[in-house]
Amino acid sequence: MRILLVGATGTLGTYVGKELAGRGHEVLAVSRSGGDLRYDITDPAQVSAMYQHAGRVDAVVSAGGHTPFKVITDMTAEDYTAAFQGKVHGQIELVRQGVARIAERGSFTLISGVLAREPIPAGSAASMANGALEAFVRAAAIEIAPQRVNAVSPTVFTESLPRYGDFFPGMEPVPLARVAQAYVRSVEGAQTGQVYAL
Repeated sequence: MRILLVGATGTLGTYVGKELAGRGHEVLAVSRSGGDLRYDITDPAQVSAMYQHAGRVDAVVSAGGHTPFKVITDMTAEDYTAAFQGKVHGQIELVRQGVARIAERGSFTLISGVLAREPIPAGSAASMANGALEAFVRAAAIEIAPQRVNAVSPTVFTESLPRYGDFFPGMEPVPLARVAQAYVRSVEGAQTGQVYAL
């Protein structure tokens, strides 16, 4: 398959890209600062330009998104808007604009996260964004068939424990290899409307 991988230069994106390429797929790497194509998916115009540049693809995979982490009393309205823009809006645009750009039975795989179901202090913006994205996936799946859409929703990565482990006390980490397999399941499988919680 020809796969457009957004967020390709991050920790997760790099691993997922290697896994998909290792399975014989042609991976077009997209990020704001590197890869084969340089686009910022938080800008709808850049999403359109990205699809025009990439041409027809069989699948779109997203492995990136940003939200602010602050306690609610320190959050501003702009912070919540930034969380939506940084994690939700761009991925919705990948699907909204991508329906006409991918194969008839192509797929979208988006990234949410554990905070949709297990919130932590200072994580309300991430919880909001992840929950919104997962609701969108379920809704979009019933409208875009036979194209498919799923989300991968991991907890903290085992490889990221030294940096982020203190924010996820008592939560079992997940290795990047297992997260990458959820992407493979979404891309190569037949399910739609699923949230793969890891």
